[in-house]
Formats: sequence, structure tokens, C-alpha cells
Amino acid sequence: MEKKKTEPMSFLDHLEELRFRIIKCLASILIFSIAAYIFSDQIYTILQIPLYKAVPDIKLHYFKVTEGFTIRVKMSLLAGMIVSVPVILYQIWQFVVPGLYEREKRMVVPVVAAGSIFFLLGAIFCFFVVLPRAIAFLSNVAFEGLEPTWMIQEYFSFMMRMILAFGVAFELPIVCFFLGQLGIINSKLMAKGRRYALVAIVILAAIITPPDVFSQVVLALPVYLLYELSILVVKLTGRKSRGMI
Repeated sequence: MEKKKTEPMSFLDHLEELRFRIIKCLASILIFSIAAYIFSDQIYTILQIPLYKAVPDIKLHYFKVTEGFTIRVKMSLLAGMIVSVPVILYQIWQFVVPGLYEREKRMVVPVVAAGSIFFLLGAIFCFFVVLPRAIAFLSNVAFEGLEPTWMIQEYFSFMMRMILAFGVAFELPIVCFFLGQLGIINSKLMAKGRRYALVAIVILAAIITPPDVFSQVVLALPVYLLYELSILVVKLTGRKSRGMI
């Protein structure tokens, strides 16, 4: 049986390590956000695609003097967080690595790469599939004769929440891989908990998506499929499947 080769850490050491990793994550987001600010005009054009795909004639408005600047900052922050996903996943891995075996520690590159890809897939799925249809639905439920005045601040805040929510939701297989490596869950436990997982996924979809059935389904369905994929991942890579516990 492979042994762990890290010395035990005290509670204060764990807190200090956590603080160190969080600072690195925030520094990465800050650096990439500053770099993204240079291209904020291009980012603004790209982020309008779902809006004009759903409602071609709509115009965005702002009333506050500082709103133009704050929108640029928000867009840059969104881009910085997305680009920083590999760094964030790497820091999370490094934080939990003392609890892993030597062979597991060497899996950092494929795990970080897979986590980044899943996050990007979730963000792309939201951007090109969910957002245009959600915006179209929300614009069509208004009473006839009303003229919409869409605020740019609200639009981009809504978009940021949706993109980040879908990106994080698509990380489910990676989270389950972590828990499986630590021996917290196994494939049999996950399989028995399918019905509870489905209820939790539906509730989560109802919370983070607009109040329409379509948006909830387009989030809940792929996340449930990812849950089934996670069962397979844990079965193939979890400790129990390799006879470690």
C-alpha cells in the first residue's frame, strides 16, 4: 500500500496554508482582470451576442455617471475569473495534496486541465444555449404595449451570475473525483443517492436560473448527466476501486 509522505500539519498551519492559497487565487484574478481591462471594448462586444441574438432591436441604457466605468470593471473581473480557473484549481489541489498519496499527487496536470475544460464547457453552454433563450423568454413575458428599458448594469450582473453558476456546476465530476480520492464518497453511495441528487439539482437549477422551466431544464439535465459521469469517475479512480480501503 502506498504511503503518504507529508508531515502532519497543525490547525494553525492549515489556516495559514489556506490564506496563502486564497491570496494567490485573488492575485491571479486581479492580474488577469487588469490585463482584460485593456480589451474591455472587445469583451463588451462579445458579451452582447446573447442579448442581440434574442432581442435584436433592444438597446442598453445607463443612468449613473460612474456606470460606464463599473461595467468595464465587471466585465474585466469576469474575464479575469474565467482565465484564472486553472490557477484556482491548482491552488485547491495544492491545499488538499497533503491528504493524498504520492501517485495521486502526480495527477495535478490532468486534474487541473480537466477542471478547466469542464468550467469552460459550462460557461460556453450557458453563453450560447441558455442565455439567448432565457433573455428571449424574459423579454416576451412583459405586458403588450410596454417599452423595455434595459439597464446595462442589471444585464451584465445577470450574465455574470449565470456564466459563473454554469461553470461551477460543470465542475461536479472534478469535485467528486476529489472526494473519491479522499475516501469520503464511493460509486455505490452515489448510485444509491441518485434520487436525492436529482432533487438537489432541480432545486439548484430553480435558484440560479430565471423563473422559467426551459432554463431550469437546460441546467438540470446536463448537471444530472454529469452526476452520472461522476459516478463512473469515482468508480474508476476512487480508493475503494483500487483496494486502498
